[in-house]
Amino acid sequence: MPNTIERVIQSIKRALWEQNPASMSRPRAAGIRAVRIGYGVGRDINDGQLTLQAMSLVYTTLLSLVPLLALSFSVLKAFGVHNQIEPLLAGFLAPLGDKGVEITAQVIGFVENIKVGVLGALGLGLLIYTVTSLVQKIERAFNYTWHVQRARPLAQQFSQYLSVLLVGPVLIFSAIGITGTLASASVVEALLANPVLGRLVGFAGTLLPYVLVIAAFTFVYVLIPNTRVRLGSALVGGIVAGALWETGGWLFASFIAVSTKYTAIYAGFAILIMFMIWLYLSWLILLIGASIAFYHQHPEYLITRRRELRLSHRTREHLALLAMTLIGRHHYQALPPWTGERLAQHLGVPAAVLDTLLIPLKHHGLLAVTGDEPPRYLPAQPPETVPVKALLDAVRGGAGDTDPLAAQLPADAPVEELLNTVEAAIDAALAARSWKDLATAGGDRPAAGARQRAS
Repeated sequence: MPNTIERVIQSIKRALWEQNPASMSRPRAAGIRAVRIGYGVGRDINDGQLTLQAMSLVYTTLLSLVPLLALSFSVLKAFGVHNQIEPLLAGFLAPLGDKGVEITAQVIGFVENIKVGVLGALGLGLLIYTVTSLVQKIERAFNYTWHVQRARPLAQQFSQYLSVLLVGPVLIFSAIGITGTLASASVVEALLANPVLGRLVGFAGTLLPYVLVIAAFTFVYVLIPNTRVRLGSALVGGIVAGALWETGGWLFASFIAVSTKYTAIYAGFAILIMFMIWLYLSWLILLIGASIAFYHQHPEYLITRRRELRLSHRTREHLALLAMTLIGRHHYQALPPWTGERLAQHLGVPAAVLDTLLIPLKHHGLLAVTGDEPPRYLPAQPPETVPVKALLDAVRGGAGDTDPLAAQLPADAPVEELLNTVEAAIDAALAARSWKDLATAGGDRPAAGARQRAS
C-alpha cells in the first residue's frame, strides 16, 4: 500500500512538473499553471510564513484601527461624508452577526471621542505614526511575499503612505456614493420594472460586492509591494482573493449563526476572539491573493522553496556564465542593459538565486550597476580584457576574497597535487577565452529574442 501511494504521488509530480505548458492546448496549459500556483501557495501556507504574517498584521490592526478611523473621520468630515464610516465598518464586520454591530458601535464611539483638533502637534504626530506603521507593516508582508529585499526610502514611505491615507478614504466613499446614486436612479427603477432586465440588474447587484472587493484587492496588490507588479497578475490574485473573502464572510457568518456555545465558554471575551479570528482570516486571504499574483508573474519561483536556494557548483558556474554572456551580448549589440528581474525571467530562475551570483561578480569588479530603479547591470571592465577564468573564480570565491576555513584544513600532499592539476588544466583550457568571446559567439538569435524583455 505505501508503495502504491508513493507511485501515485510520483506520477502526479511528473504530470505536474515534467510537462511543458507551451506545448499544450490553452485550456490544459491554463489548468496546469493553476494547479502549480495552487501548489506553491499551499506550500507557503504549510511553511507557516503566510500565517505568521497574517497574525502579525492582526496585532498591528488592533493597535491601529481606532487611530486609522479617526484620521479617516477627520478627512471625510471636511467633505461631509464622515457618516459613511459606520456603515462601511458594519459591512466589514457583518460576518460577526450581532457581535459585529456591537463592535462597530464601540469602535465608532472611540473614534468620536478622539478630538484631533486638541491633540497638539505631538499627539497628531503619534496618531499619524501609528497609522503609517500599519501600512508599513503591510508593505513588509507584501515585500516578503514578492521576495523584495529593499524597502522604500523613508521620505518616499511617508509621502506615499500619507497620500493613500488621506486620499484613499475620499475615493472609496465617493465610489460608494456614486454606486448608491446609480442604484436609486430612475433608469435603474425602469429596468427593474422589466421582468427580463430586472433579473439581469438583480444579478449585477449580487455581483457588485464581488467586483468592488476584487477591484480593491487588485489596487492593493499593484500599489503596496516595492516592485513592479503587472496588472494582469494583480487581477488574477484579486479575483481569487475577492471571491475567497466574500465567500469566507458568508461561511463565517453561517458559523457564527449556528454556534452559540462560544459565548458560554469565553463570556465577555467572545466578541474580541471572534473579531480577531475574522481579522486573521481577512489578512490571510489578502496575503494568499498576493502570493497567487506573485507566482502568476514569477512562475520560476514555483520550482523551489524560499529556503531551498542551494545550487551545485556546476549549476552556479553554468548560470553565472549564461548571465555574463547575456550582459556582455547586450553591451556589444547596444541593447538596453538587463535588470536583475528581467535577466532572471529570461533564464527561468528565481531572482534571489541569480542575485547570489551577481553579487560576487559585482564585488570582484566585473559588474557595475546603474542608478536606475530598478538598477541595470553593465560590464565594469572591457569584456575583451576579462578572462573567462576570472568569471569562474569570482563565482567560486563568493562575495569575499578569503575563505577562513581553507587555512584550517590539514595539508595532504596527494590532495593538494590533485587540486593543482585540476586548476592547471582549467587554466590551460580557458587561457585563450575572454568574456567578449562568450558574448559575441553565436549570440544574435538569443539577444534578438530578448530585446523586448530587457527593455
